Amino acid sequence: MQVNDSNRNRRSIALLALGCLVLQLALAPNFALGNGRINFALVFAAYMALTIGGRTGVACGFLAGLAFDLCTTGPVGLMSLLLTVASFAMGMEERNRLAEDPSGSVVLFLLAAAATTLAYHLAMFLVGQASSLFDVLFLRTLPTLLLSAVAFLPFAYVGSRSSGSPLSLGGGSRGLHGRKGKGGGRFDLGSL
Repeated sequence: MQVNDSNRNRRSIALLALGCLVLQLALAPNFALGNGRINFALVFAAYMALTIGGRTGVACGFLAGLAFDLCTTGPVGLMSLLLTVASFAMGMEERNRLAEDPSGSVVLFLLAAAATTLAYHLAMFLVGQASSLFDVLFLRTLPTLLLSAVAFLPFAYVGSRSSGSPLSLGGGSRGLHGRKGKGGGRFDLGSL
């Protein structure tokens, strides 16, 4: 029997959010490639959208973007909007995509991250915080995308190995298809 413990999920989401916030404040400013830095708000929002999706994923994307906006000198609300839209696009199906299709989920993350970082840095260029389009594309967007993708890989690994709750570690996804039936074989909906 699968039990949905929403309090445990809320605690897990809060702890993961706190961890990503600490990483954003303590680690991201110290690792730079060009003018690009790791965006842990994007990593957190993508992880939540790809493992939980739906309203929870979108809300996590909005709150992660708002925290990012409040920690930087950029316009407040820009990253919130971008991460909300990206979380909606990645988490539309309300399923654990990382456990079901890890490589497809990483590709989806890369596409969403590229669009999000490009839009953010183009907006920063429009408000005068970047000097040229070369700076926006090659010194900010590409390094931020590369560093964020590297930071996402451990999250993707954990999400692909999760069991039951998308926030727990385990030995693979174990839904209805992973349980053993009476005969010791795999329980399958087709056997009903």
